[in-house]
Amino acid sequence: MADAAGGGGAAGIAGAAGAAKSAAPILEARAVVFRHDEAETALFDGLSLAIGAGEFVGLLGPNGAGKTTLLRLLAGLVHPRQGEIRLAGRPLAAYRPRERARLLACVPQENALLFEFSVLEVVLMGRAPHLGALSLEGQADLETARAALDEVGLDILADRPLSALSSGERQRALIARALAQRPRVLLLDEPTAFLDLKHRLQIYEILRRLSAQAGLTVVAVSHDLNLAARYGTRIVVLDRGRVAADGDPATLVTPDLLREVYETDAMVGRDPATGAVFVVPRTPLQRF
Repeated sequence: MADAAGGGGAAGIAGAAGAAKSAAPILEARAVVFRHDEAETALFDGLSLAIGAGEFVGLLGPNGAGKTTLLRLLAGLVHPRQGEIRLAGRPLAAYRPRERARLLACVPQENALLFEFSVLEVVLMGRAPHLGALSLEGQADLETARAALDEVGLDILADRPLSALSSGERQRALIARALAQRPRVLLLDEPTAFLDLKHRLQIYEILRRLSAQAGLTVVAVSHDLNLAARYGTRIVVLDRGRVAADGDPATLVTPDLLREVYETDAMVGRDPATGAVFVVPRTPLQRF
């Protein structure tokens, strides 16, 4: 039987993350070289990135910059040709899949389920890394799954078919499935793609609360500079396979950065209520 879940709420559901933030990186790319099979040149040629425990990192950049590929490398879904990815101080390649899934959860952009499952059944799938090969979910697993649903505000929809949910509700259910793994690191690829403004804000509010209150490390690929700058403690901007900028959104997001990386003139302001920076695009640069 899996380990006991222990209560709901941010501290309960991500209890394995630990509230304390550590100076040592929880997730790290060291001198990573990666080339797609069909490509003539490497996408990453010596890329390095260290992410601390409890950070909320927005991974940004224009199309083709390598955001999703880097996320897949960090998740162990693809492997570098040189260099290594490290998780909790160990090479990612040294982990067995079940062992890795107890520490790291990933929510990809596309999630297709072949069968009709209820919301609770989908979230219970996140308990698989904590079960033996022939074990069934026990009461502790059920409590953990329900706590994850409560964390994303879907507890009242537990028995509803996943297909009956709205896009925003489905995305929250898939995040709950990842949370049911009780990971220390949560990776998400465009978690608010195709969602309206309300549901985008809902998702990011949940992620920020989990990072701030439970010490969960969150890395989210995004095309939305404003959401990443408002909610993230750090942004990493990729451009043509390199880290073009890395740091505090409040000081990093500048018109010069937007011109260099996104080839766009924009106004950068500051929200008087929150102090967060925001971007208002003006016009793309004309380059021939």
